[in-house]
Amino acid sequence: MRKVTLSTIAEELGVSTATVSLALRDSPLVADATKERIKEAASRSGYIYNRRAASLRTSRSGIIGVVVPDIMNPFFAEILVGIEEELGSSRHTFILCNHRDKIAAQQNFIETLLQFGADGVILSPAIGTTADDIRAIESSGLPVVFVARWVKGARVPVFRGDDKKGAYMVTRHLIEMGHRKIAFIGGKRETSTGNDRREGFLAALEQAGIEAVPELRIGSERTRKAGYDAARTMFSKDREAATAIVCFNDLLAIGVMSGLRSLGIEPGRDVAVAGYDDIAEAEISAPTLTSVWNGQQEAGRLAARAMVRILTGSVSEEDAHDDRLIQPELRIRESSCPPKPV
Repeated sequence: MRKVTLSTIAEELGVSTATVSLALRDSPLVADATKERIKEAASRSGYIYNRRAASLRTSRSGIIGVVVPDIMNPFFAEILVGIEEELGSSRHTFILCNHRDKIAAQQNFIETLLQFGADGVILSPAIGTTADDIRAIESSGLPVVFVARWVKGARVPVFRGDDKKGAYMVTRHLIEMGHRKIAFIGGKRETSTGNDRREGFLAALEQAGIEAVPELRIGSERTRKAGYDAARTMFSKDREAATAIVCFNDLLAIGVMSGLRSLGIEPGRDVAVAGYDDIAEAEISAPTLTSVWNGQQEAGRLAARAMVRILTGSVSEEDAHDDRLIQPELRIRESSCPPKPV
């Protein structure tokens, strides 16, 4: 069978090869009607875009690396949806790395991207990543954009939710309901997200004149099982250890509610529970979970858009160091309740 090329399509339609190439890349230089004719002919003939040949012509592979800590966490899955939608519209594709907060896994993936001639990397950095690490990546010719997390001293675009403000908002909500014994479960001090959410929680307590009790702050992994274990650890010895719990994320909060139930304590009635990120499960959990919407899909879209702009040379000096905070929204549901009367 004859291999279908750009020239094959051009010859069939009586147009130039350059016109076919531009049309298949949705160039505004080609009229819409001509684009449709060319795309229809390409589809009918079974033409497949030769990315390797294109990369030789343009010195671009069209490949972006995306690096996140945990693809099993719906928070990062939603970020990936935003990235995929945005990159797809500009004919880029991405290769994914799930580093699980292991710096070696992140470094190995960066080396792989360089070997494949990737155009850039959208990075939610692993614990231990330094500003020098980021400068080394950039000096190797790989532009970097941060999403969800950031690294102090690294001057690259950052797209993330305002975690400090969001944690303040949800803690303030519980305080206004009358709670004074409020626990905080989850998050790691080594991550920017963990620090910011913890700071927002503490800021709300301080503003209300409530003492921050160290025993009511438990660091943990970001999973349902970790939340289940933390709730049992906190309430097994003292069923009145806290009247409300702020969790680092929704997965922890859902686990916390299961842990409370295992002890005969009903979340949303005996103890108020709040999560963070407002994943889809928050709206259908039992009870439905009070949470903070963090704009993760929007963060993914903005990060991908920034990367494309860097690659096309349409980013300003100001944009090159942009730290974009997406404003959080508090979603109040059934798991919020006032403290039980003494």
